[in-house]
Amino acid sequence: MSQAAPPSLSPSNALTNSDQHDITHLCLTTGLLLLQHGAESALVESVPTRLGQALGVETTELMILPNSLSVTTVHAGHAVTLVRRSVDRGINMHLVTEAQRAMLAVEDKQLDREGFRQRIHSIVPWRYPRWMVALAIGVSCASFARLAGADLVACLLTFVASTVAMATRQVLVAMHFNPLVNFFISAFVATSIASQGLIYGWGVSPKLAMAACVLLLVPGYPMINAVSDLVKGHYHTGLARAVMTMLLGGATAGGILLAMTVWRVWGWL
Repeated sequence: MSQAAPPSLSPSNALTNSDQHDITHLCLTTGLLLLQHGAESALVESVPTRLGQALGVETTELMILPNSLSVTTVHAGHAVTLVRRSVDRGINMHLVTEAQRAMLAVEDKQLDREGFRQRIHSIVPWRYPRWMVALAIGVSCASFARLAGADLVACLLTFVASTVAMATRQVLVAMHFNPLVNFFISAFVATSIASQGLIYGWGVSPKLAMAACVLLLVPGYPMINAVSDLVKGHYHTGLARAVMTMLLGGATAGGILLAMTVWRVWGWL
């Protein structure tokens, strides 16, 4: 009596333990890239999950914490879990977008596992020159002052104060200062420069310059991410981001208050 031939393994079921570990590591690397560069938690969860399924594992589960990321893949009853610490590397949407595009290329069968590995490791953070960012920030803050009714002298004062403050912030970032210290010093520098308009009577609306020159320190993106995480059920990261947003706002307020005390311009309130 002849025996039936054993069922052939499909490519999705032919993964070895080493293959599954490699896929898990790629999912973790991708998730960390997103988490470290400012992606919301829903995106950090979605991209590695879809990547793992596209590479052949049955399920991919993530546990996202403010300072760490855990990825577990399950395939043929075998689970692999990897955990790594996450370090904030600053907001960079170029990296986030490129990681998404690489994942979509895997889903469309344009990249295999090795191709994805090469592509994800070849992503280089693309940033504008520092001087261009500082000038753009100066123009934007001066534009806000103009929209609020400031005269041209006050707008020029806002431009100078915010540009110098942004340059100071960039230097402090390069020196790896704590973000709270960074925001405190930058707010002090911006307010100190803008307060000279009130002291010496430059223009007819120097008070608007003092208010607009610190708009570059508004933590808008972390605030949006915090609300998004809380609404979508990622309470750990949402609360952590919300607390960090409040701390940054407090550091900014502290720098402004110190500058107003040093230059004795409390009267503008």
